[in-house]
Amino acid sequence: MRVSLRHHLRMRRADRLFLIIHALRGRRTALQARQLAGTLGVSLRTVYRDVADLQLSGVPIEGEAGVGYLLRKGSDIPPLMFTADELESLVVGTRFVRAFAGQKLAESAQAALLKIEAVLPAELRERATRTRIYAPIWRDQTKTDFAALIDRLNAAITDNQVLRLEYSDEAGRSSTREVEPLCLAFWGGAWTLGTWCRLRVGFRNFRPDRIAGCTITGERFEDVSGRNLDAYLQAMRGYYEGMEG
Repeated sequence: MRVSLRHHLRMRRADRLFLIIHALRGRRTALQARQLAGTLGVSLRTVYRDVADLQLSGVPIEGEAGVGYLLRKGSDIPPLMFTADELESLVVGTRFVRAFAGQKLAESAQAALLKIEAVLPAELRERATRTRIYAPIWRDQTKTDFAALIDRLNAAITDNQVLRLEYSDEAGRSSTREVEPLCLAFWGGAWTLGTWCRLRVGFRNFRPDRIAGCTITGERFEDVSGRNLDAYLQAMRGYYEGMEG
């Protein structure tokens, strides 16, 4: 019974978000929160919270409590064309990102899904909540710290930041490496950080769960042919094809 109640409440909220955007689409004057509340049969506080959530997720709503709300001119949200199976894959993907990625990616994935669900037809929103593929979230302090590390590594990749790693390999040997981080990969049970290692002058993979220290040096590296992401992926492809042969 408890699960059914949560399901019902979640669907009602998804319906509200859809109706709020639908009510604002194409308007030339601001729509008062009190009018929205009356139409939806909810409190003003609920409308304020729903609009704030939509704004945080990137829906271009302008205005504030007591003034009214409008969709930003020229940025109306187009209809989204998803099949039921496509939408289910997005929901499942979001659940896995929330469970295994860094906190920043997890929050962004959830915000993206909220934005998508808000403009979907009712039957597709209902299908999205029915998928039975889960990725349970359970984070103690160790897992929370690890999620923060994944966020730091991802940010360094995006910004081309050289990292100094204090690393222990599988045999327990410790070393200090300066690396140019190129990508992160999740293998279902463990993450790896793909890099150009300056000590070994070659591509190396490091497991984040074996990184004892991670420092941003302040140096940025260039996208150099032969040691960039394309070259890394080609080298890894050749390595694994060689193993299969």
